[in-house]
Amino acid sequence: MGWIGESIESIKSLQIRQVLTQGVSLGMIVTSALIIWKALMCITGSESPVVVVLSGSMEPGFKRGDILFLHMSKDPIRAGEIVVFNVDGREIPIVHRVIKVNILLTLFFELTIQPCCL
Repeated sequence: MGWIGESIESIKSLQIRQVLTQGVSLGMIVTSALIIWKALMCITGSESPVVVVLSGSMEPGFKRGDILFLHMSKDPIRAGEIVVFNVDGREIPIVHRVIKVNILLTLFFELTIQPCCL
């Protein structure tokens, strides 16, 4: 019969109560994972509270495959720190070490023009 036929037969032999119990268990596992993810987002203040190092560019500090837990800080970024940022058009966050910080001052002016009556 083959593997698929045996699987179908075993599913047919299950009672409805067993199927419902397994479905509820699966739903609870998925729901728990989502709740934990959302809680981590709230605690860390980050959209991606957990990221994986995808390349060896962070060695020797972080190796490929290491899991990083992130948190948002309001302190200014300093050289030597690890930063994570998103690039438009890419879903995966980028992890890099800050080498140098350049301070750029930008001035913004707002011009309001009011029509005058003659």
